[in-house]
Amino acid sequence: MPVFIHVLGLAVFAQGTSEFMLSGLVPGIARDLSVPVAAAASLTSAYAVGMVVGAPLMAAWSARWPRRRALAGLLAAFVAVHVAGAVTHDFAVLLGTRIVAAVVNAGFLAVAMSVAASLVTPEKQARATAVLLSGVTLACVAGVPAGALLGERAGWRAAFWAVAALCLPALALVFRSAPAEPAGRARVRVRREIGVLRARPVRSAMALAALVNGATFATFAYLAVIATDTARLPAAAVPGLLAAFGVGAFAGVTVAGRAGGGGDGDGDGRPRRGLVLASAALPVGWVALALAGAAAVPLFALATVQGALSFGVGSAV
Repeated sequence: MPVFIHVLGLAVFAQGTSEFMLSGLVPGIARDLSVPVAAAASLTSAYAVGMVVGAPLMAAWSARWPRRRALAGLLAAFVAVHVAGAVTHDFAVLLGTRIVAAVVNAGFLAVAMSVAASLVTPEKQARATAVLLSGVTLACVAGVPAGALLGERAGWRAAFWAVAALCLPALALVFRSAPAEPAGRARVRVRREIGVLRARPVRSAMALAALVNGATFATFAYLAVIATDTARLPAAAVPGLLAAFGVGAFAGVTVAGRAGGGGDGDGDGRPRRGLVLASAALPVGWVALALAGAAAVPLFALATVQGALSFGVGSAV
C-alpha cells in the first residue's frame, strides 16, 4: 500500500477527531462562552449541515483541480478555521468556523478518495479506501477521548489547537508527495449523479442511513452531559466513556466488514438477517440508555453496544 495513502489517513484522522470531539467539549464551551448547553451542542449540528451541503458541492467543484493543490489548499483551510475557532470568544464565529470546517472536510475527502483509488490497482482499491477511512474509526477510538481529556485538563481551546497541529505533518507531506496531475479530466455530470437517487433501493438505504446516524449523533453529542449531569460522574470519566463508544464503533465496523455488509440477497442471507436484527436492536438500546443511563456501569456498557450497532449498521448500509 503506498505510503501516501497513510498520509491521507492521518489527515482524515485529524478531521474525524474534529468532527466528533465536540461531544466531550460541550460543557466547557457552554461555560466559557456563556451559552446554554443546547446551543453549544448545536456546534455538532453545524458541522453536520456543512458536511451535507459541502459533500456534493465540493465533490463536483474539485473534480478537475490539480490534486496536490486541492489537497493542500483544503487541508490548509481546515487548519486555519481551527486556529480561528481556538482564539475566538464569539459563539457565532465559532459556529461559522464549524460549518466552514465541515465543507472543507467534505471537499478533502472527495479528492482524497479519488487519489487513493488512483494510486493502486483496481483489485486493491477497496483496501486503499478502507485504509483511508480507518482514520475516522480511529478518531472515535483515540482522537475523541484524547480531545476530551485535553479539554478537561487544559480547556476546550487546547483541543482545537491540537487538531490544527495534527494536520501540519500531513500538510507538509501533501506538499511534498501528492500527485500533481488533475484528479479527473472528465466533466462531472451532476444531473446523472442526481438521477441515481430515483432508484428505490438507493432511497431506502439513504433513509435508513439518515435515521441511524441521526439517532446516533443526537445522543453522541450529549454523552459528556449525560455522564456529568445525569450519571453524576466526574468530568475525568468522560474520555473513558467516549473511548468505550469508539471501541464499540471499531468492533461494529470490523464485524460488518467481515460479514459482507448488508448482503445482496444471495447465499444463505445471513448478512441481510444480521443487518435487520442489528437495526431492530438499535432503538431498543437507545431506550435502555434512557432508562438506565443514570448509572455508571449500564451507561458505559450501553455506550459500547450502541457504538457497535450504530457503526455496524451504518457501515453495512
